Amino acid sequence: MSSQQDELKETDTEARFEFKKEEKSAFKSEKGLTEETVRVISEDKDEPEWMLERRLRALEQFQQMPMPTDWPGQPDLSEVDVDEIIPYIRPDVDVRAGVDDWTELPDEIKDTFDKLGIPEAEKNALSGVGAQYESEVVYQNMQERWEEKGVIFCNMDEAVQEHEELVREHFMTKCVPPSDNKFAALHGAIWSGGSFVYVPENTTVDMPVQAYFRMNSEGMGQFEHTLIIAEEGSEVHYIEGCSAPKYSAFNLHSGGVEVFVGEDAHVQYSTVQNWSKNTYNLNTKRAIAEKGGRMEWISGSMGSKATMLYPSTILKGRGASDNHITIAFAGEGQDIDTGAKVYHNAPETKSTVESKSIAKDGGRTNYRGLVHIADGAENSSTAVECDALMFDNESTSDTMPYMEINESKVDVAHEATVGKIGDEDVFYLQSRGLDDDDAKQMIVSGFIEPITEELPIEYAVELNRLVELEMEGSLG
Repeated sequence: MSSQQDELKETDTEARFEFKKEEKSAFKSEKGLTEETVRVISEDKDEPEWMLERRLRALEQFQQMPMPTDWPGQPDLSEVDVDEIIPYIRPDVDVRAGVDDWTELPDEIKDTFDKLGIPEAEKNALSGVGAQYESEVVYQNMQERWEEKGVIFCNMDEAVQEHEELVREHFMTKCVPPSDNKFAALHGAIWSGGSFVYVPENTTVDMPVQAYFRMNSEGMGQFEHTLIIAEEGSEVHYIEGCSAPKYSAFNLHSGGVEVFVGEDAHVQYSTVQNWSKNTYNLNTKRAIAEKGGRMEWISGSMGSKATMLYPSTILKGRGASDNHITIAFAGEGQDIDTGAKVYHNAPETKSTVESKSIAKDGGRTNYRGLVHIADGAENSSTAVECDALMFDNESTSDTMPYMEINESKVDVAHEATVGKIGDEDVFYLQSRGLDDDDAKQMIVSGFIEPITEELPIEYAVELNRLVELEMEGSLG
């Protein structure tokens, strides 16, 4: 085992995520969102005119849309004031497109990702890694054997310059247009950084690619964009990690994800998010699956003050399928509102949704989902399962499933369970030598196993460690 691995093994999980560095930036925009801010961001990135035009149209739409306030049981967003957010911070790195060697990074940035374990993960389990610090990607690397097969994995700013036709065709046009919702419009106006993945026809990338997004500065917003294009018969697994230290002022994360799944292609998108309890996490993520295409979403969300996250898939072609697995963890003062949306727009399409939520110390979790089966989508099927686990009488968990079925020849199933950790289960484990805290942690680990078993071992271990961290001090 390397010295780096030894250090990580001995490092307290909380220390690995809660540390922060002194802010050092090469460029920093003013607070708030104006046309001038958008133009400054685009100019600093030396973008083509068409991208600036899209940003400005998105800004117009953002200004015209009201804040979402009328959803039943939605998290309180009254504190979210875009005029108090710094939308763009370019870190002090010499190479604008990022470097491909960790040793070329400034010490404070390199130390950040060393503590998060990114270099070791790249060596042991990944085919490519991108690392974003504040508003821009600072490191990007892809194994040569995949580049030789035509696989592209780069940051979005580079993709706008080097793969302009692909980006111009797919970026916020058919999958997530700015008109979708207010935060999609906000994202379209001031997006920065993120990942671009392109997999050619009949190419299988048999090791995951990963991007890690880190907010370090207080009072900033992070708006990375991820665009994945998997051509016919291809396969790829993309993993996203996100974190931020604790702040005294609120931060905003409003990322955008667009996934295009070609005929008979397979894309798995996994995300483990551990935000600060002063962070609002408001993302828009969507996939379009063509004939026979398979889309899988695996999401773990915890740590933020409020999260509204509902990855959605449009099953556009016959036989396309979608699978959602979600875990949400809410503690004191946290409102984690997550779920899934699936649109069955073709015959013989299939979807499954499995949601797991955990609430403690008065926290709230909510499953908010939509399954729409269009007229003519005959012989389609969907199954939704929502399970909630609570530690105390102060915590709450809600389930808000919406089913819009416009076709009679379909199979539809939904079930939901809500329960507390049982005294009998804890007593049984205590009789086998575990103390009270360890017994409850083991029960929770078993509860979230459907997610952890789908992740590479390094990330499954990390997710369990994060859940244990959230539980500390609340048991008994």
